[in-house]
Amino acid sequence: MSVFLLAVLFWLAAWAFNEWLVRRQPESRTQARLIGIAVPLIFGVTLLVLWEGAVRGFEVPFVLLPPPSAIWERLINSLPILWADFRQTFLKAVLAGYVLGCGSGFLVAILIDRSPFLQRGLLPLGNFVSALPVIGVAPIMVMWFGFDWPSKAAVVIIMTFFPMLVNTVQGLTAASSMERDLMRTYAAGYWQTLFKLRLPAAGPFIFNALKINSTLALIGAIVAEFFGTPIVGMGFRISTEVGRMNIDMVWAEIAVAALAGSVFYGVVALVERAATFWHPSIRAG
Repeated sequence: MSVFLLAVLFWLAAWAFNEWLVRRQPESRTQARLIGIAVPLIFGVTLLVLWEGAVRGFEVPFVLLPPPSAIWERLINSLPILWADFRQTFLKAVLAGYVLGCGSGFLVAILIDRSPFLQRGLLPLGNFVSALPVIGVAPIMVMWFGFDWPSKAAVVIIMTFFPMLVNTVQGLTAASSMERDLMRTYAAGYWQTLFKLRLPAAGPFIFNALKINSTLALIGAIVAEFFGTPIVGMGFRISTEVGRMNIDMVWAEIAVAALAGSVFYGVVALVERAATFWHPSIRAG
């Protein structure tokens, strides 16, 4: 219990320090960025300390909830296994499915924009397919494409295709009628208007789909591995180690997946800031 009390005291002290930080008026942009990084970092550390103190203080069995120190020890001692799982799931299935799913969704959105027939026929079908649960699609993909990473990439393609399709189609209508009329007065054709006006205006919508898909892709690949995979992969490791009651290894895989997903999302967000720097939401940020 004394360990838990010490953790609570640490949490209160960190809370007070965070309150002091957020009430400060930064004198420069660099100082504001440092405060913006420090506040969530300190908050995250306090959660880990509370977690450690609660498990140690109340003597919670490690098979139910291991402390962060045990998870860290397992993570450090299992780096080769974790790297092999990361390479199988993320570098192969997630990235391949993400690129193919988002790319094909973008291209089909351009075709739909050119064809009212496709717009009326494909969009309702897309909304229907996007509502299919991954646990229903994953076994079918495993039967079609085998147990290796291509079947997981196929699941990722299905999960990322329609968010990109719907967002891109919606984004292509973002340009106002006055702007489109101005392009027509310049005698601009469809493709000139598309590349110089409508696609830039659709940029926030497209990047919104890319950010959503960065998390959906990882979730889809991990869940798909529960239904058949070689003896490697994040989903395979999680399901196997749960059966062996190695919960610390399960949490280590979850930590790697969370870190990979966060970094992936952050990279897409940085590319968005560079590509849509002109947008009011980016300028305001």
